[in-house]
Amino acid sequence: MSLLPELPDVLVLGLPRLTAGFDDFARLDRRAHLAVHGSVPRLTEDELTRLAEAVALRGRGGAGFPFAQKVRAVGGAARRRGTRPVVVVNGCEGEPACRKDAVLLRRAPHLVLDGALLAAEALGARTLVIGVTRTGTEASVREALGERGLSDRRGRAVRARVVRLPERMVSGESSALLRAASGGPALPPGRRGHATTAGLGGLPTLLSNTETYAQLALAARLGAPRYASTGTPDEPGTVLLTVSGAVPFPRVVEAPGGVALSYVLTQCGAAAPQGVLVGGYHGGWLDAAAAAQTALSRDALAAHGATLGAGAVLPLSGGTCPLSEAVRVAHWLAAESAGQCGPCRLGLPTLAGALADVVAGGGRGALEAVREAAGAVRGRGACGHPDGAARFALSALAAFTDDLAAHVLGGGCGRPTAGLLPLPGGGNTEPGNAAGKRLAVDWTLCEGHGLCAGLLPELVRMGPDGFPALADAGVPGHLRGRAQRAVRRCPALALRLDGPGP
Repeated sequence: MSLLPELPDVLVLGLPRLTAGFDDFARLDRRAHLAVHGSVPRLTEDELTRLAEAVALRGRGGAGFPFAQKVRAVGGAARRRGTRPVVVVNGCEGEPACRKDAVLLRRAPHLVLDGALLAAEALGARTLVIGVTRTGTEASVREALGERGLSDRRGRAVRARVVRLPERMVSGESSALLRAASGGPALPPGRRGHATTAGLGGLPTLLSNTETYAQLALAARLGAPRYASTGTPDEPGTVLLTVSGAVPFPRVVEAPGGVALSYVLTQCGAAAPQGVLVGGYHGGWLDAAAAAQTALSRDALAAHGATLGAGAVLPLSGGTCPLSEAVRVAHWLAAESAGQCGPCRLGLPTLAGALADVVAGGGRGALEAVREAAGAVRGRGACGHPDGAARFALSALAAFTDDLAAHVLGGGCGRPTAGLLPLPGGGNTEPGNAAGKRLAVDWTLCEGHGLCAGLLPELVRMGPDGFPALADAGVPGHLRGRAQRAVRRCPALALRLDGPGP
């Protein structure tokens, strides 16, 4: 099973920008940062907005929303209400296939802070919050704040603090970060709102991804013409990618905007993939033909029904069953539900189970069940998690039609599951979590009571034979308590947790 390292190696295609200085420094402290990049100019709100428009800066965390529009909305809301806005950096990479933001915050934290403080000064913000999920990233950001003399003490021109969230998929949801930064649980709230008008503490909030702020700092230093000297007219500058899957070594890659996907894969050692997942586990699959001819740009990917999302690129070699790989991820996505919305908590396990039934030879009925389950969860959650999971599953069916036909109409594709798509070993790997633990059933004792499926629908469902079917996934830390409860309450004592202890 593939597991992405916390800090992968970096590969640069072309001249380095975001990764400038990485050849000489493992981490650019304040002095090294200034030596490599120089100081950042001061900009007014209008200058900042015009710069973001000139370089077509969009969010690099998944949604790709125009940054200039966010700045305008936040500034306008703050003026109407007569209050100061807040600036928030979302460095919570919840996807197991993404590490670009971790690399920036661990190796070039001051570039990110430059962009965030540039925006804060332009908007008149006095509060800066950086959200992270990993220990090493938190330490690097705290050290960078200390190097700048920034803290959360009263009386400072800008009060800056770091918020630590659990390493979960939903932690990357912007509303979950805002809720955690306000002292609540790191979960999306029950209703959706706009952070630009009422975000952290109800104040207008400029919330964007780590790479977005780093790109802003580069554009401010270089100016729009120099910034656009690489990339394409529609995709100026560079982009950070996390390339894993069927490659010799996972890497974070800095490449020119609009670069050919096939070139990136070749440079990373991916030979003739049967398909490529673009955008991470809320993204979409490209078949081999589409991957060979598309570029990593919004328009090119949209023509194939895909988006770059958070920059994850995962090729699959021909030696693994792509649908079985998708089943593993679908089970993990089901277990990553925040558990707040019924269609997500119950619908995603149903979707994963139906996809597993397709791979197991369930025929046309199982295939139709996948489509029904995907339709049932879309647009019915407090966040985008159910929509992303449905998109992932349906795109796998569309990209691997030959394999789908072999599983639906025949005896399967005959290939094993190599586990090339990176997943945490049993969910979170923080101390105290059930890393590596998996549910197991003693079938000589099981009587099909179904209590386990009621207590833990994310990982257990009742099969057509009336007995439990277990998800092909480990037990994430946030489900550990309920998994232990399901084990204790099994009337036949047939359910157990296997694997290493915490």
